[in-house]
Amino acid sequence: MQKLRPSGGYRALRSFRTATIIYDATVSFCERFIDKRSRLVDQMVQAARSGTNNIAEGSRASATSSQTELRLVNVARASLDELLLDYEDFLRQRGKQQWSKDDAAAKAVRAVGQKHASHPTDRSDRTDQSDEKAYEAWLNNPDSAVVANALICLIHQANYLLDQQLAGLERSFVNEGGYSEQLAAARVKRRSGGLQRSEGAAPAAAKPLPACRLCGKPMVLRTAKQGKNAGSQFLGCSGYPECRGTAKV
Repeated sequence: MQKLRPSGGYRALRSFRTATIIYDATVSFCERFIDKRSRLVDQMVQAARSGTNNIAEGSRASATSSQTELRLVNVARASLDELLLDYEDFLRQRGKQQWSKDDAAAKAVRAVGQKHASHPTDRSDRTDQSDEKAYEAWLNNPDSAVVANALICLIHQANYLLDQQLAGLERSFVNEGGYSEQLAAARVKRRSGGLQRSEGAAPAAAKPLPACRLCGKPMVLRTAKQGKNAGSQFLGCSGYPECRGTAKV
């Protein structure tokens, strides 16, 4: 049986691939430019690692929970913000200049990312190694300020991609509902004959859900989570919580 919702595939996401470059480059940066005894090394590496791991875990969780996916992608976004501050602090505390967004070097780094993809779900056939090679001139530079500034640009790119990814997930949740709602709707459709074929006949059409009697917005199938009717299904307004219209299935 085909899955109700797809999951995984995170390795092809531009957000994940960019976060992976940041993780690998951060490990190298800490080895080259920060005292290994400093707690900052562990903090920066773990923040970079959290970026990649939470994108991957959120992608896998999408099969059964939209809310978990949103939460984990938000954690990845927050972790990269933490790492961004570490690189900015590194430059400021050592009296090194941070590139402005209009700096020629910053524009050159951004141009590489824009050339590869302009959307977080672009499924490029480029390998991770070729992605990293595109930034070698900056990430392998002997000047720590150049490397830190390049990584700041990459973190901004990753955060932009994650913002677009989060917006898409939120739209999908609003328009299609969560996993439990989709599962319940599929069950009702099957029970009503929407997925069954009678011999020699075309599939029966599923009965469309009515509009809300209070506000006119489409109704969606929900499952009561508490109270005496816990576990039973009902129709609720898609405009909830602004509208609390309900109806029996």
